[in-house]
Amino acid sequence: MSENSFVYVTYIRTTPEKLWQALTDPEFNRQFFLCSHQESDWKVGSSWKLVFPDGRVADSGEILEVDPPRRLVIKWRNEWMPEVKEDGYTRCTFTIEPDGELMKLAVVHEADGPHRLIPNVSRGWPLVLASLKSLLETGKGFERPPSKV
Repeated sequence: MSENSFVYVTYIRTTPEKLWQALTDPEFNRQFFLCSHQESDWKVGSSWKLVFPDGRVADSGEILEVDPPRRLVIKWRNEWMPEVKEDGYTRCTFTIEPDGELMKLAVVHEADGPHRLIPNVSRGWPLVLASLKSLLETGKGFERPPSKV
């Protein structure tokens, strides 16, 4: 990780279609995204938002690229921390590649320069993606820790 990028790679025993569904379906999201969910119609140019369990918008942006079930790119801005929101947009890229019986999921969250969101996502993504892996492999994701948000 640098001050303007975060990269996380994990391997999940699932299918590309199931992994794509988990990433894009709000009901699936709630099971691993610490009870939050994403809203979009998943078309290039469409709006996107990540919604907290209480209905507040955590992050918002736009779908930049969609190639199911291989690649998704989101223009991403934090909405609930004013000092982070003022830094503007970042990009989050999800890449899914088969590797034998596993799916390699790479998440790259990056900014064009220093950005206060990157240190935040570097703490958040590992927990969210571990929860996603757990959900797809065991049927149960993680609940939101009480001390968060």
